[in-house]
Amino acid sequence: MQVKTRHTPSFGVARVILAPGEAVQAADDAMIASSFGFTEVPAARGGARGHGRSGPSVFTAPAKGGWIDLAPAGPGDVYPLEFTGRSGWCVAKHAVLARPSSVRVDAGWTGLQTLFGSDAGFLEHYSGTGPLVLACAGPVDQLNLEPGELITVRPAFLLAYPDTQQVRLRAVDPSGPQSIRTGEGLALDFAGPGMILVQARKSRN
Repeated sequence: MQVKTRHTPSFGVARVILAPGEAVQAADDAMIASSFGFTEVPAARGGARGHGRSGPSVFTAPAKGGWIDLAPAGPGDVYPLEFTGRSGWCVAKHAVLARPSSVRVDAGWTGLQTLFGSDAGFLEHYSGTGPLVLACAGPVDQLNLEPGELITVRPAFLLAYPDTQQVRLRAVDPSGPQSIRTGEGLALDFAGPGMILVQARKSRN
Protein backbone atom coordinates (compact mmCIF):
# COMPACT_ATOMS: atom_id res chain seq x y z
CA MET A 1 0.00 0.00 0.00
CA GLN A 2 1.27 3.44 -0.98
CA VAL A 3 -0.26 6.81 -0.13
CA LYS A 4 -0.01 10.02 -2.15
CA THR A 5 -1.62 13.21 -0.82
CA ARG A 6 -2.92 16.30 -2.58
CA HIS A 7 -4.80 19.53 -1.76
CA THR A 8 -2.96 19.69 1.57
CA PRO A 9 -3.06 21.13 4.15
CA SER A 10 -6.50 22.72 3.85
CA PHE A 11 -8.58 20.11 1.98
CA GLY A 12 -6.41 17.01 1.99
CA VAL A 13 -7.14 13.96 -0.16
CA ALA A 14 -5.28 10.66 0.20
CA ARG A 15 -4.83 8.52 -2.89
CA VAL A 16 -4.26 4.96 -1.64
CA ILE A 17 -2.54 2.76 -4.23
CA LEU A 18 -3.06 -0.97 -3.68
CA ALA A 19 -1.46 -4.07 -5.13
CA PRO A 20 -3.65 -6.80 -6.68
CA GLY A 21 -6.06 -8.13 -4.05
CA GLU A 22 -4.76 -5.75 -1.38
CA ALA A 23 -7.34 -4.14 0.93
CA VAL A 24 -7.75 -0.98 2.99
CA GLN A 25 -10.29 -0.16 5.70
CA ALA A 26 -12.00 3.24 5.69
CA ALA A 27 -15.41 4.76 6.37
CA ASP A 28 -17.61 4.29 3.30
CA ASP A 29 -18.46 8.01 3.24
CA ALA A 30 -14.72 8.85 3.00
CA MET A 31 -14.49 7.43 -0.53
CA ILE A 32 -14.44 9.99 -3.33
CA ALA A 33 -13.61 7.74 -6.30
CA SER A 34 -11.57 4.71 -7.26
CA SER A 35 -10.18 2.96 -10.28
CA PHE A 36 -12.62 0.42 -11.72
CA GLY A 37 -13.13 -2.97 -10.13
CA PHE A 38 -12.85 -2.32 -6.40
CA THR A 39 -15.11 -4.36 -4.15
CA GLU A 40 -16.53 -3.01 -0.89
CA VAL A 41 -17.61 -4.99 2.15
CA PRO A 42 -19.61 -2.64 4.42
CA ALA A 43 -19.35 -2.63 8.19
CA ALA A 44 -21.74 -4.76 10.19
CA ARG A 45 -24.87 -2.97 11.33
CA GLY A 46 -24.17 -0.96 14.48
CA GLY A 47 -20.44 -0.92 13.82
CA ALA A 48 -20.04 2.86 13.62
CA ARG A 49 -17.84 4.26 16.34
CA GLY A 50 -19.63 7.57 16.75
CA HIS A 51 -22.91 9.32 16.08
CA GLY A 52 -23.24 10.61 12.54
CA ARG A 53 -20.41 8.43 11.24
CA SER A 54 -20.42 5.55 8.84
CA GLY A 55 -18.78 2.40 10.05
CA PRO A 56 -15.57 1.19 8.41
CA SER A 57 -15.83 -0.64 5.10
CA VAL A 58 -13.13 -2.82 3.56
CA PHE A 59 -12.18 -1.83 0.01
CA THR A 60 -10.28 -4.48 -1.98
CA ALA A 61 -8.37 -3.85 -5.19
CA PRO A 62 -9.08 -5.96 -8.31
CA ALA A 63 -6.66 -8.41 -9.91
CA LYS A 64 -4.68 -5.64 -11.60
CA GLY A 65 -4.49 -3.48 -8.46
CA GLY A 66 -5.71 0.09 -8.41
CA TRP A 67 -6.24 3.28 -6.47
CA ILE A 68 -8.90 4.76 -4.21
CA ASP A 69 -9.25 8.42 -3.18
CA LEU A 70 -10.27 9.10 0.43
CA ALA A 71 -11.02 12.35 2.23
CA PRO A 72 -12.15 13.44 5.71
CA ALA A 73 -15.68 14.75 6.29
CA GLY A 74 -14.46 18.32 6.82
CA PRO A 75 -11.58 20.59 5.84
CA GLY A 76 -8.09 19.79 7.05
CA ASP A 77 -4.99 17.79 6.27
CA VAL A 78 -4.31 14.10 5.64
CA TYR A 79 -1.13 12.52 7.00
CA PRO A 80 0.31 9.06 6.28
CA LEU A 81 1.91 7.83 9.52
CA GLU A 82 4.43 5.15 8.57
CA PHE A 83 4.71 2.07 10.79
CA THR A 84 8.04 0.25 10.60
CA GLY A 85 7.22 -2.63 12.93
CA ARG A 86 9.82 -1.55 15.50
CA SER A 87 7.31 0.15 17.80
CA GLY A 88 3.62 1.00 18.01
CA TRP A 89 1.82 4.31 18.19
CA CYS A 90 -0.91 5.78 20.37
CA VAL A 91 -3.33 7.52 18.01
CA ALA A 92 -6.34 9.76 18.63
CA LYS A 93 -9.55 7.83 17.94
CA HIS A 94 -11.00 10.61 15.82
CA ALA A 95 -7.93 10.78 13.58
CA VAL A 96 -7.86 7.49 11.62
CA LEU A 97 -9.01 7.88 8.01
CA ALA A 98 -7.71 4.64 6.50
CA ARG A 99 -5.92 1.52 7.75
CA PRO A 100 -4.19 -1.27 5.82
CA SER A 101 -4.56 -4.85 6.98
CA SER A 102 -0.87 -4.80 7.95
CA VAL A 103 -1.59 -2.27 10.73
CA ARG A 104 -3.70 -3.64 13.59
CA VAL A 105 -5.63 -2.11 16.47
CA ASP A 106 -4.38 -3.45 19.80
CA ALA A 107 -7.46 -3.46 22.01
CA GLY A 108 -6.59 -3.65 25.68
CA TRP A 109 -2.98 -2.52 25.23
CA THR A 110 -1.49 -2.26 28.71
CA GLY A 111 0.01 1.19 28.18
CA LEU A 112 -3.42 2.73 27.60
CA GLN A 113 -4.89 0.76 30.50
CA THR A 114 -2.24 2.38 32.67
CA LEU A 115 -3.23 5.80 31.30
CA PHE A 116 -7.03 5.44 31.35
CA GLY A 117 -7.71 2.59 33.76
CA SER A 118 -10.59 0.34 32.76
CA ASP A 119 -12.36 3.09 30.78
CA ALA A 120 -12.23 3.48 26.99
CA GLY A 121 -10.20 6.63 26.46
CA PHE A 122 -9.65 9.01 23.56
CA LEU A 123 -6.61 7.08 22.25
CA GLU A 124 -6.12 3.73 20.51
CA HIS A 125 -2.92 1.71 20.13
CA TYR A 126 -1.78 0.55 16.69
CA SER A 127 1.13 -1.63 15.60
CA GLY A 128 2.39 -3.38 12.49
CA THR A 129 3.87 -2.13 9.22
CA GLY A 130 2.69 0.25 6.54
CA PRO A 131 0.99 3.67 6.39
CA LEU A 132 -1.89 4.53 8.71
CA VAL A 133 -3.64 7.53 7.14
CA LEU A 134 -4.69 10.21 9.62
CA ALA A 135 -7.36 12.87 9.09
CA CYS A 136 -6.42 16.15 10.74
CA ALA A 137 -8.43 19.27 11.51
CA GLY A 138 -5.45 21.43 10.53
CA PRO A 139 -1.86 21.18 9.31
CA VAL A 140 0.33 18.69 11.18
CA ASP A 141 3.15 19.82 13.45
CA GLN A 142 5.91 17.52 14.69
CA LEU A 143 7.09 18.50 18.16
CA ASN A 144 10.59 17.19 18.87
CA LEU A 145 11.51 16.95 22.54
CA GLU A 146 15.07 17.14 23.82
CA PRO A 147 16.13 14.86 26.71
CA GLY A 148 14.53 16.13 29.89
CA GLU A 149 12.27 18.59 28.06
CA LEU A 150 8.66 18.70 29.30
CA ILE A 151 5.62 19.84 27.29
CA THR A 152 1.86 19.77 27.79
CA VAL A 153 -0.64 18.97 25.00
CA ARG A 154 -4.43 19.24 25.08
CA PRO A 155 -6.19 16.07 23.82
CA ALA A 156 -8.24 17.88 21.15
CA PHE A 157 -5.02 18.80 19.31
CA LEU A 158 -3.17 15.51 19.76
CA LEU A 159 -2.77 13.16 16.78
CA ALA A 160 -0.23 10.52 17.76
CA TYR A 161 2.93 9.65 19.66
CA PRO A 162 5.21 6.56 19.76
CA ASP A 163 4.37 4.08 22.50
CA THR A 164 7.93 4.46 23.84
CA GLN A 165 7.17 8.06 24.80
CA GLN A 166 6.90 9.03 28.48
CA VAL A 167 3.46 10.51 29.13
CA ARG A 168 1.19 11.41 32.04
CA LEU A 169 -2.54 12.21 31.96
CA ARG A 170 -3.90 14.74 34.44
CA ALA A 171 -6.89 16.97 35.11
CA VAL A 172 -6.50 20.62 34.17
CA ASP A 173 -8.80 21.55 37.07
CA PRO A 174 -9.45 18.66 39.49
CA SER A 175 -12.74 20.24 40.51
CA GLY A 176 -13.95 20.79 36.94
CA PRO A 177 -15.69 18.44 34.48
CA GLN A 178 -13.52 15.74 32.91
CA SER A 179 -14.04 13.04 30.30
CA ILE A 180 -11.69 10.15 29.56
CA ARG A 181 -13.70 9.42 26.41
CA THR A 182 -13.33 12.89 24.83
CA GLY A 183 -10.39 14.39 26.73
CA GLU A 184 -12.48 17.28 28.06
CA GLY A 185 -10.84 18.90 31.07
CA LEU A 186 -7.65 16.83 30.69
CA ALA A 187 -4.05 17.43 29.63
CA LEU A 188 -1.15 15.20 28.62
CA ASP A 189 2.35 15.89 29.93
CA PHE A 190 5.19 14.49 27.78
CA ALA A 191 8.84 14.10 28.80
CA GLY A 192 11.70 14.08 26.29
CA PRO A 193 13.40 12.71 24.43
CA GLY A 194 10.64 12.02 21.96
CA MET A 195 8.36 13.23 19.20
CA ILE A 196 4.68 14.19 19.28
CA LEU A 197 2.34 14.81 16.33
CA VAL A 198 -0.30 17.52 16.82
CA GLN A 199 -2.78 19.24 14.55
CA ALA A 200 -2.83 23.02 14.22
CA ARG A 201 -6.60 23.24 14.67
CA LYS A 202 -8.83 21.74 17.34
CA SER A 203 -10.59 18.50 16.54
CA ARG A 204 -14.24 18.86 15.58
CA ASN A 205 -15.06 15.70 17.61
